[in-house]
Amino acid sequence: MEASPTPRVVPGRSCGSCTMCCKVLNIKELKKPPGLWCSHALPGKGCGIYADRPPVCRVFYCAWMQDPKFSPEWKPQKSKFVVFVQPDRSILHVAVDPNFPNAWTKPPFYAQIKKWAVEGAEEKRFVLVRIGPRLIAVLPDRDVDLGLVDPEDKLEVSRRPGGGGMTYDVEVRRQKPAADPDSASGPLG
Repeated sequence: MEASPTPRVVPGRSCGSCTMCCKVLNIKELKKPPGLWCSHALPGKGCGIYADRPPVCRVFYCAWMQDPKFSPEWKPQKSKFVVFVQPDRSILHVAVDPNFPNAWTKPPFYAQIKKWAVEGAEEKRFVLVRIGPRLIAVLPDRDVDLGLVDPEDKLEVSRRPGGGGMTYDVEVRRQKPAADPDSASGPLG
């Protein structure tokens, strides 16, 4: 489920007309923020610069492409989100199409996502749901909407004993100052 130079794809699976990763992922090399279509994407067709696409795009395959345990409803074109694992395997990402912000909460998806959060927490593996600029941490004991979080920001997860087991907390460590939504920008100041 991770991006690698030689990805293993499930036999018989292909991206086909699915271009969801071209919308929901942050692609630094193309200065493409999460939740917006890549300027090179041809929705339903593929990549307009396929032969010259950046290395990060060349090696990326979503979890549906790499893991036979993902059934057909998990294909990003159908589910409206892309599941992938960070290369160090510490974070499982669910990148959701902002036009379908609740897609990940529908059956059978949410139950499995929550299971991943519970199973991974003991090994310090966490689940993050990104809906454009918005980030939600799926913790074993609850989901925490962190609001607008830059892809460069760092997260710090801590745990402490609680009445019913461990309680988890998550905090955003901003890498750059957050924009003040009340401040004006641009030529009109």
